[in-house]
Amino acid sequence: MYFYTYDGSFEGLLTVVFEAYERKAWPTAIEPEQLAQPSMFGETVRVVTDEEKANRVWQGLKKRLSVTAQESLYYTYLWEQTGFERLIFDYARLVFDSPESVEGNYTAPFILQVQQIHKQVHREKHRMEAFVRFQKTADGLYYASISPDFNVLPLIVRHFEKRYADQRWAIYDASRRYGVYYDLKHTSFVQLENPGITPKQQGKLSTDQFDENETRYQMLWQVYFDHVNIPERKNPKLHLRHIPKRYWKYLSEKQPRLQ
Repeated sequence: MYFYTYDGSFEGLLTVVFEAYERKAWPTAIEPEQLAQPSMFGETVRVVTDEEKANRVWQGLKKRLSVTAQESLYYTYLWEQTGFERLIFDYARLVFDSPESVEGNYTAPFILQVQQIHKQVHREKHRMEAFVRFQKTADGLYYASISPDFNVLPLIVRHFEKRYADQRWAIYDASRRYGVYYDLKHTSFVQLENPGITPKQQGKLSTDQFDENETRYQMLWQVYFDHVNIPERKNPKLHLRHIPKRYWKYLSEKQPRLQ
């Protein structure tokens, strides 16, 4: 029995694949090293991320997989649910051990599961792109907080780079405690240990951090929402399907009236 640990990065996980093949020692479990528990049964293999080894694995997968399938593997990493490492490893191993394409091989249950995960993460990506609401801070920065079901922040960056290319903005993932900052030229990921907010705020800024016009902007958005929300056309079931309640905390139009 072999228990592999890695640093939690996608490159680290690809390095695990390389090391397992090099050792011919297939993992019983794969876990981030900060979460791994010492095992009394079997050998623990601590894998150090190696960019060259990771790249060799990824290039090998690219030769054998469509662009969509490659994306599905990365989305499975961003899915973050229990067991995603083994899903990726098992998928990669089947790819390397099969002489033909594995993408339609549904006798291996993880092939279909990875495709389903792709759809889940892709859906969350689009929801975050639609539901992010920026707040303008006193120093002119447009700030938004999200707490998505999956780690989709890396997937929504390009959308906001194009849409808000002329503004400084930052998006903070309150659940994972990291964010992305755009300075009009470059976008960089940052770890925010103390972003000036409290857990009770769910990543939101307090009113004393707003730009002087921000409160008025939020009130105008709420008024607009009221006017387009025609009572005769209300369809609560359809509304909830497109805007589930767990996303309401991101929407200005769903917040209590500002006085």
